Amino acid sequence: MTIQTTLPRINELGYYEMRLESIGGLGANLCGKLLGELGAVQLGLNAASFSSYGSEKRGSPVKAFIRYSAPTQEIRINSPVRHPDCLALFHEAMAGKLPVNAGVQRHCRVVINTALDGAAIRDRMQLAARDIYCVDALTLALQSKSRVNMVMLGAIARATGFIPLEVAKQAVIATLGSKAPELLGANLEGVQRGYDEVQLYHFDDERYPEIPFDSESEGWGWKTAPIGGVNPISGSSVRNDLSASREGYLPLFEPEKCIHCGLCDSTCPDMVFQFFPGELKGRKTMLNRGLDYRFCKGCLRCVDICPTHALTRGVEKEHPHPDYFTPVRDLLTPDLRQTHVGANSWVTSESPNEEILKKGGNV
Repeated sequence: MTIQTTLPRINELGYYEMRLESIGGLGANLCGKLLGELGAVQLGLNAASFSSYGSEKRGSPVKAFIRYSAPTQEIRINSPVRHPDCLALFHEAMAGKLPVNAGVQRHCRVVINTALDGAAIRDRMQLAARDIYCVDALTLALQSKSRVNMVMLGAIARATGFIPLEVAKQAVIATLGSKAPELLGANLEGVQRGYDEVQLYHFDDERYPEIPFDSESEGWGWKTAPIGGVNPISGSSVRNDLSASREGYLPLFEPEKCIHCGLCDSTCPDMVFQFFPGELKGRKTMLNRGLDYRFCKGCLRCVDICPTHALTRGVEKEHPHPDYFTPVRDLLTPDLRQTHVGANSWVTSESPNEEILKKGGNV
């Protein structure tokens, strides 16, 4: 069923535009496709949606772009959305590490997956937008046994003001009903809870300036790269700050339980654990002094292998400043410029139930 829809605002080209900022594994690509399809099928608009991503690994940056226009207005561009009317941030930890709020103007409605209130997340991200919508999508996804993207779809529909809840549900039924019918009820509950439980925070002051959109670029390109040169930014290296690739969990260290066996260091793929010379039971050995959380992507392999449960799984938002943070001292130099998100090599189930989560899975 198609309904008559009037867009609340359009830009100089006649488009209403949305941008979704996420990391691989949270379903922003599918959410963007659903928004594009419901705009064309259920709302009777001209619609276009596409995504931008690199290695297709969990933890790598993902963007999705959606454009709507009136049925009489053709969409003639396919470039990234520079100044969104609605911005959705799927992972709170991306704030400050990537320019996710670039191009956000006063009128933009920002939807953020966060447990913080609007004032706190506004100050953290220095948002110029007047309307900020906060929803704890990770918690709601766990409770409803759905996915973060389903909760965010409901929250986005509520924030835009012109996408009815039933239209969002119809898009989910049409796209996912035949592919995973056993999960349809949970997914629809996720959409419902995102729509119902997102909170609006409105600000009239202009405390923070609008940040202009600037295309991301590296120092080397096809014109400037030296012939026969090597790529200095490999998939997993000391240059990469992996903290933004965590999807809600991180290992917590209890040193009084640690027997310094080194199994955690053996299984860790990213040089997180820091061992220093010391003495144990009258014998000189290497002692585990803690973790460098900049390189921890939250795979929780160390939690699984620890024989004494000195490492346990913790919810990251409950431990914003983990104890026993021990920076790498041997490999980092003062002038090293780190890239803020690296590849995440998780391969886990698509089913966000408690059994999978306990095994190191994610939503």
